[in-house]
Amino acid sequence: VKEAWRDVATWTASQLGTRFGSAVRVDYLDLFDPACPPLPEGAQLPLVLVNGEVVSNGGKVSVPAIRRHLEGLGL
Repeated sequence: VKEAWRDVATWTASQLGTRFGSAVRVDYLDLFDPACPPLPEGAQLPLVLVNGEVVSNGGKVSVPAIRRHLEGLGL
């Protein structure tokens, strides 16, 4: 089992934690985990949500895009 996406989530959490501290929490959810919430219709992986809002859907995880979104929320 490859852990690449989990590693990306850990790295992203580190980057965002450096900038935003405890105001940001990153959760990695495994699709096969019973606790995984339902995905939005048409979702592609990786899926990045902030407060339930889709920030990115498919492609690469972009820390700058997530950072801009968080800054737009006033963090």
